Amino acid sequence: MSVVRQARLEDAQAIAKIEIDTWRATYPGMLPDRVLLNMSERRQTSSWASFLRHRPEDVWVAQHPHIGVIGFGNCGAQRDGTVDYTGEIYTLYVLPDLQGVGVGRALMGALFQRLEASGHRSALVWVVRGNPARFFYERLGGKQVMHRPIPVAGQPVEAIAYGWRNFSAVLGRRARSRGEPTGDPPVQ
Repeated sequence: MSVVRQARLEDAQAIAKIEIDTWRATYPGMLPDRVLLNMSERRQTSSWASFLRHRPEDVWVAQHPHIGVIGFGNCGAQRDGTVDYTGEIYTLYVLPDLQGVGVGRALMGALFQRLEASGHRSALVWVVRGNPARFFYERLGGKQVMHRPIPVAGQPVEAIAYGWRNFSAVLGRRARSRGEPTGDPPVQ
């Protein structure tokens, strides 16, 4: 059984490795090859360590007792002022071999709780259109709110924004489906 917890600085390397492994497994043919080939665990670890030093409360990991960190996500204020959502899920990645077993759902619950605790009542997430994981967000009640090309290594990549106007309803529905009181946290 995995536990979802706030990330710590010592998780930076595991987070970087998951990000690289997930990108390389998911995005061939969707993103330029040079982006995937040039990803560096050292650079990503440094980047995540910096983020964790400044905003550790916005990064959450799923940790398996025998494997270690198996997924992560981070969130915060929505970065595009043209969209009427206050929060944003910036990243959500689960090791490719462990996708589809509830880890992503548990991480989303933690990220929604974090956003709600920091005053956000709505949120969105951007997903590469060709990524089959986008249907995960639809199953969680996310609605397509817009799409646009995003530049990746100088090339446009079509992306979709999924949004939740009231993710506290998603948190409540998840709790009820597991028999928990709706006010309890959805993850450990």
